Amino acid sequence: MGVESVIFIRRDNIGDLVCTTPAISATRRNFPDARIGVLVNSYNADVVVDNPDIDEVFVYEKEKHSLSKGKLRVLLSNLNLIRKVRAAKYEIAIGCSYGYSKRVERYASLTGAKTKIGFAPKGGTGSYNKPVPEPEKAIHEVEAMMRLVEPLGIKGPPPPLRLIPDEKEIEKVSKDLRRLGLSQRERPIIFHISSRKPQNRWPKEKFRVLGDMIYERHGLNIILLWSPGAGANPLHPGDDENAEWLFNNMKKRPFALKTEKLSELIAATSLGHMAVCSDGGAMHIAAALRKPVLTIWGSTDKTRWAPWGVAHAILQDGTGEAGSVGVDEAFKAFDKLYSKYR
Repeated sequence: MGVESVIFIRRDNIGDLVCTTPAISATRRNFPDARIGVLVNSYNADVVVDNPDIDEVFVYEKEKHSLSKGKLRVLLSNLNLIRKVRAAKYEIAIGCSYGYSKRVERYASLTGAKTKIGFAPKGGTGSYNKPVPEPEKAIHEVEAMMRLVEPLGIKGPPPPLRLIPDEKEIEKVSKDLRRLGLSQRERPIIFHISSRKPQNRWPKEKFRVLGDMIYERHGLNIILLWSPGAGANPLHPGDDENAEWLFNNMKKRPFALKTEKLSELIAATSLGHMAVCSDGGAMHIAAALRKPVLTIWGSTDKTRWAPWGVAHAILQDGTGEAGSVGVDEAFKAFDKLYSKYR
C-alpha cells in the first residue's frame, strides 16, 4: 500500500520509545516521501528529537509529570495539542503498545486518522480498522513494534535502534567533564545506578566495590549518572543521596554528572565506552548509542527487554532481586565484555 502520512503514538517510558525507533526507521525506508509524525509525552520526547526519520513531534504532558502546572492547565494544553494533531490530517495512526492498551487506542482515535492500526483487544478489534493480533508468546519490544507496521506492507528484520544526541548537549557535558579533570583521550565507563522498579536496583555498596575493581585492574574512570531527585519522592524517586555516597566512598572518585534533562543523559552516555546499569531507560539509551552493556536485573523478562543490537551481558539469578547478584560475578562479566570490546 502507498503511505502519504502516518503518526506513531507512544505514551510509555523512555525504553519503550527507544524500542519503537526501528519500526519508524523501517517506515521511512519503505516510504521515503511519507510525512511521519510521533505523538509522545514530555518525559520521553528527547528520544526522538533530531531523529531524521521523523518530520513532526507532538508532545503532550502526563498529569503526574506536571503536578506544578495544575490539572486543568495540563488538560487544556493537551486538548490544544490534539487539535494540532487533527489539523495535520494524518491518514494512518499506529497505536504503539505491547498488546492492547485502551489509552493508546483512544489516542489513535483522537488523531482523526482514517486508518488506525494497533494490537486489538481479545475477542474484538476495538476502534482499530486494521487490528493486529497480540503476540501469542513473549517477543522483544522491538519485534512487537515491527508487527505494527506489517499492515503497511513492511517485512523483514528490524533496522537498528536510532538515537541522535544533541551536539550542543555533548559540547556542554564534555566541557563539564574536562573541568572535572577527565581527559578527552580517556574511554570512561558509564555507571547508571537508578531503576524505576525497586527489585531492579543494585545496591550502591556493590556499585562502589565494582567501580573500585574496574579502576584498580583496568585504570578506567567512571562517569556516574543517576535519576536526579530525592529518594523519598513518591512519583519520581531519585538517587541524589546514593550518588553522593558513591562519590564520597569510591577509592577513585567518579565523575558525577547530575543530568536534569533527558537530553543531558543521552549526551553523557554517548561519551562513555561501555555502560554498567540496571534495567531501564538508561540501558536502552546505551544500546541505541551502540555501547556494550553490562546490566544487572531483578525480575525483568530477558526475551522482551534485552539490550537490542549490541554486545551485552545480563546478570539475573532467578530470585527476582537485582541485589542478589554478587560483585565478583559482575566484575567477571565486565572483564569479559571489556576485554572483547576495549
